Amino acid sequence: MAYILCIETGTDICSVGIAKDGELLSLRESDRGRDHAKQVGVFVDELLKQTDMRPDDIDAVAVGMGPGSYTGLRIGVSFAKGLCYGIGCPLIAVNSLASLAEVAKEDYVAGIIDVESWDNALLCPMVDARRMEVYAQVFDTAGNALGDVSAEVVTPDSFAGYRETGREFVIFGSGAAKCAPVLPWAKLVDVSPSVRGMAVPAQRAFDASDFVDVAYFEPFYLKDFVVTTSKKRLF
Repeated sequence: MAYILCIETGTDICSVGIAKDGELLSLRESDRGRDHAKQVGVFVDELLKQTDMRPDDIDAVAVGMGPGSYTGLRIGVSFAKGLCYGIGCPLIAVNSLASLAEVAKEDYVAGIIDVESWDNALLCPMVDARRMEVYAQVFDTAGNALGDVSAEVVTPDSFAGYRETGREFVIFGSGAAKCAPVLPWAKLVDVSPSVRGMAVPAQRAFDASDFVDVAYFEPFYLKDFVVTTSKKRLF
């Protein structure tokens, strides 16, 4: 039996949950903009009280490793590391795009989204990377990755190889809506990042002792963070 605290802060949504043996027991989420630094600690405290647990009851902490927002990822990973140090538990890193694909699978089973020929469909979670660029990866509906994570500047020729397969190509996530007009052959569905998609892969990693180094682990940013000079006059 394992209790895993799950944290996902790589987009505008701050999502925190506690899972037991791969099933989510409790969940707290907010989409009120990027105020994750204030929200994540409050959510963890509320969830522990809700489940009548103490911090040292947690067997591991799982965190969304990215790709996603530079600031959001750093907040989630930093908090997760601090908690692991404090209670002496291992850290699990979960691919945020794979987690988002798991949410889509759960929503399909629950009847929240409608996809024809689901068993043969291709899932393409997309995280917004500004302008017409997204972080994306393609999976089958069993959760197997069919390609690497990429930073894709979306044009009408994007994902052409998957289009030629004739399989339904399902796009979702924070970067999908802006891509839908450019990819009219793809099916857009409403699926948002959530730790609901982390419970199963986190448990799988825990069972395999697939942990990351708490001291040296860094989020998967995919692109370098670029510092720009403010145009505001300070003096």
